[in-house]
Amino acid sequence: TSRTTTIRKDISGIRKLGGESLYEYWERFKKLCESYPHHQISEQLLLQYFDEGMNNMERSMIDAASGGALGDMTLVEARHLIEKMASNS
Repeated sequence: TSRTTTIRKDISGIRKLGGESLYEYWERFKKLCESYPHHQISEQLLLQYFDEGMNNMERSMIDAASGGALGDMTLVEARHLIEKMASNS
């Protein structure tokens, strides 16, 4: 449906807004994903879209905290790290 297409585009094109904390960005991303649970996007792609939507500074901080790159972690580890860092931002 067009709703599915719209939500998928919103999820895949999400970007962190200027002045938005990591916590606010993460919460907005989760709410968007939860707004249409039948989006059929894999957890791996969801985390990739979230990661791609961050600016270089946040991405560098998360990569440093992960000990490499977010994409090198398991999905559970990556989600846990983002949750932890977001709650501290």
